[in-house]
Amino acid sequence: MKLSARNILKGKITKIVIGAVNSEVTIELPGGSQLVSIITNSSVESLGLKEGKEAYAVIKASNIMVGVD
Repeated sequence: MKLSARNILKGKITKIVIGAVNSEVTIELPGGSQLVSIITNSSVESLGLKEGKEAYAVIKASNIMVGVD
């Protein structure tokens, strides 16, 4: 697999919360940090995602917003 994204992080799926249309997928990285992604339920199914399975978090963004109160 070759991608143009510069940030490809391998981890383990620790939690999947299925919603009406989308699912919340939590991936734990080595060292314990966690990333959460919202993807469609059909993507969860077609990728065969399950808790305990290894997966990649692929991040490609030109902007990251930060806010405070």
